Amino acid sequence: MTELLLVKETVKTFVGKYEVYLKPLGKFLLAFAALFMINKSTGYMDKLNSMSLVLVVALLCSFMPLNFSIICAAAFIILHLYALSMECALVALILFLILALVYFRFAPKDAVIVLLLPMCFYLKIPYVIPVCAGLLATPVSAVSVACGVIVYYMVSYVAGNVSGLSALEAEDMSGRFRYVVDGFLKNKTMAVVMVAFAVTVIIVYLIRRLSIDHSWTIAIVTGTITQMVVLLLGALMMDADVSMAGIIIGSLVSAGIACVVEFIMFQMDYSRAEQVQFEDDEYYYYVKAVPKVMLSKPEKTVKKINTQRKKKRSH
Repeated sequence: MTELLLVKETVKTFVGKYEVYLKPLGKFLLAFAALFMINKSTGYMDKLNSMSLVLVVALLCSFMPLNFSIICAAAFIILHLYALSMECALVALILFLILALVYFRFAPKDAVIVLLLPMCFYLKIPYVIPVCAGLLATPVSAVSVACGVIVYYMVSYVAGNVSGLSALEAEDMSGRFRYVVDGFLKNKTMAVVMVAFAVTVIIVYLIRRLSIDHSWTIAIVTGTITQMVVLLLGALMMDADVSMAGIIIGSLVSAGIACVVEFIMFQMDYSRAEQVQFEDDEYYYYVKAVPKVMLSKPEKTVKKINTQRKKKRSH
C-alpha cells in the first residue's frame, strides 16, 4: 500500500507540474476517441470516416472548451444520419436541440460525463459512470447521465434498424419520420437505464456526503447494488431487453474501477480522526476532522567520505 501511495503522489506531482500540456492532450484524446467511435458505430458518410479529418477536429477540440467537443460529436452524428436518411438526421437534430437546452441549463460543466457515457456503453461498462458521477460531481449530474443515455440509444436504434429504414424509402416523408420517432420513444430499455442511472447518481452522492467512516466505499457498494436492483426489477416489470449476466458482471467491474477512483481522489486515515469542538458568540461547533493519507517520496542522503584526508591523518 505504501508503494501505491508513493506512486500516487508522484503522479499527482507530475500532473501538477505539466498540467498546461496534459490538459490539451486529455481533451485531444477524449475528442478523438468520441469521434472515432461515432465513425465506427455509424459511418454512413464516407467523407467523415477519414482519419485525417478526425485528427484535425480532435486537435481543434484540444484548444477549445470541452463543450465544443460535444458540439463536434453531435455534428458528426447528424451528418452520418443525414447520409442514411434525412428523417433520421431531422430527429437527431431536434433531439440534440432539446438536450442542449436541458444540459446547458442544468449541468454545463459535465461535458466529460456526456462524452464518456456513450463510449462506456460500447465498452460494456456504462455502469461506472453513474457511480463515479455521484462520487465526484453533484446530483444535477443525473441530467448529464440521462443525456448520454439518450444519445447512445438513439444512435444504437438507428444502427440496428438500417434495413427497416431502407425498406421505407418508397414511403412518404411523414411515414418514415413517424417510424423513427415511434421506435425511439418506445424503447423500454432506455427508460429503465435512465431511471437506474439517475437514482444511482443521487444515492451515491448522498451517502458519500455523510459524516461516517469509509463513506466513499459504502457509497460505491450501495450505489452498485442499487443500480443492479433497479435495472433488474425495471427489466422484469417493463419487459425490457437487457442481459442480466451483463448487468451483474458489468456492475462488479464498474465497482472495481470506482474503487480505483476512490484511491486516487479520496484517501483518508480514519485511525487519526479527531473530534474538534469550538465556539463563537452565537454557535457551538462540533467538527470531525479526518486527515488525508499523504506520503512524501523519501529523499536519499549520500555521505561522501574523503579518503585522502584520512590518509594524511594516518601519516
